[in-house]
Amino acid sequence: MSTTRGARARAREEVTAAIKDEARRQLAAEGAAKLSLRAVARELGMVSSALYRYFPSRDDLLTALIIDAYDSIGEAAERADAALLKKGDGVAPVRRWVAVGEAVRAWALAHPHEYALIYGSPVPGYTAPMTTVPAASRVGLLFIGIVRDAHQGRGVAEPPLSVELRPEAERLAAELAPDLPPAVVAALVAAWAQLFGLIGFELFGQFNRVVEDRAAFFSHAATQLAHGVGLVLPRA
Repeated sequence: MSTTRGARARAREEVTAAIKDEARRQLAAEGAAKLSLRAVARELGMVSSALYRYFPSRDDLLTALIIDAYDSIGEAAERADAALLKKGDGVAPVRRWVAVGEAVRAWALAHPHEYALIYGSPVPGYTAPMTTVPAASRVGLLFIGIVRDAHQGRGVAEPPLSVELRPEAERLAAELAPDLPPAVVAALVAAWAQLFGLIGFELFGQFNRVVEDRAAFFSHAATQLAHGVGLVLPRA
């Protein structure tokens, strides 16, 4: 009986993977807004009713693709950080920050349509459910972890914080990283957004005829953002 159940589970996994692969091909060709379960079923030689047993709606399929994309980019970022940490203690937090940023950029360039799905324009009529949050948080939590390690180690240089922004900075800190200074958390959120903005500008063509050596430009910008967060030795 267990052998039969195992075979069924493997068969379901294979069909599920095939459905997702075809859906990704449609994302590349038509965009997320035009993703169609009927078109996916047709390309796979399935009847629509059979596909609905795997994904009851287009939104369910989109959610699965979004979670996979977030997990994939998160794994790429985590691998880059782990590779640096394997070299031993004393890895500068700035190096970790930049390495993670470069890994995110590399993933985006290798998976442009999946990056557009999770960081591009919202899909009309689709609202991501809370089940996407854990995967979506992986890269952000990694950046927070790098800053936290620096804060608990040799310290961070706390950036300036205006009186007007302090209430929002304190709210962000309470929600995202209560153990970090509010000024650092506010700068971290801004740097996170700017990193992804740099990637989006490159991926979606805004850097055309503007930035030539984009890898060097990104690494420089990521380093400056790390300094803005406070990943330097604290001032006396």
